[in-house]
Amino acid sequence: MSIALILLFIADITLGSVSISLSKLMEIFKSGRDGSPLAYIIWDIRLPKAIAAIMVGSGLSISGLLLQSLFRNPLAGPSVLGISSGASLGVATYVMAGGMGVISFGLLSSGGIALFSILGSLLVLLAVMSVSLRVNDTVSLLIVGIMFGSITGALVSVLQYFSSADLVQHFIIWTFGSLSSITWNELGLISIVVLASSFGTLLLIKPLNALLLSDDYAKSMGVSVKKTRNVIIIISSLIAGVVTAFAGPIVFVGVAVPHLSRNLFSSSDHRVLVPAVLLIGSILMLVCDIISQLPGTTTVLPINSVTALFGAPVVIWIILQNRKKI
Repeated sequence: MSIALILLFIADITLGSVSISLSKLMEIFKSGRDGSPLAYIIWDIRLPKAIAAIMVGSGLSISGLLLQSLFRNPLAGPSVLGISSGASLGVATYVMAGGMGVISFGLLSSGGIALFSILGSLLVLLAVMSVSLRVNDTVSLLIVGIMFGSITGALVSVLQYFSSADLVQHFIIWTFGSLSSITWNELGLISIVVLASSFGTLLLIKPLNALLLSDDYAKSMGVSVKKTRNVIIIISSLIAGVVTAFAGPIVFVGVAVPHLSRNLFSSSDHRVLVPAVLLIGSILMLVCDIISQLPGTTTVLPINSVTALFGAPVVIWIILQNRKKI
């Protein structure tokens, strides 16, 4: 998988509307930013996009693995607590209010969209965290997250109803998801959050393995279930919020990749699953990004549509597998 990741990373950089040979790619890397059109394409468009695909894929996969382990539910994902919906509400508020002149600074800029997306995610996170202090079981917390997602979704619909067609179109384009719009500065923030969260997940491997059996078993092993649950929620929410802010609400990756990892390695041990989901998530996003570019053409598909084509069949397969077990 590591070799496949490297090969796909190179393919993602070389393929596109303008195909660049491997030898030419090496020349561009050696010469640096020499001002040529090909150097601009590599350094300012394709390289940050390929790195973003790795960070987004691995981050969402880690978030999905944490939530599935917490809820012991293979269908749990980063959007299960309404975090992605909170980010969408933040973006919708910025776009609609900004377009109506309520917000005067940075009208419809990418920085403003990212800021409001993170704020929306944090607001839902704080709401879920406050409820989690009074809820002792994960199933109830899962239902609470779904309800928060429904509430934020309803508010987004209200904003769309009262907004103009141009602003609604601007918001809908954001919901399609995109990796090509991520700048080096934004990529730096995403990388810090994903790498720090991945390191934090490594420290949670033993508690996560204990939680797979039951909360009571984890407590008997000396695991603080509430503390572990809160840490999982914080890590998952940070990843989902930052990724959604800059790449849009990318679906199904967080749900599909952990399940694919379990079946591929026939293991539920997080010592195996954590590095597995990091690699498989990165590989999947690189494949989706290559497909979305439609190499040889100038057409670029929404990344959200491509990930759905991969992830939706996996979710259906999960449901059928669980039905057979019953």
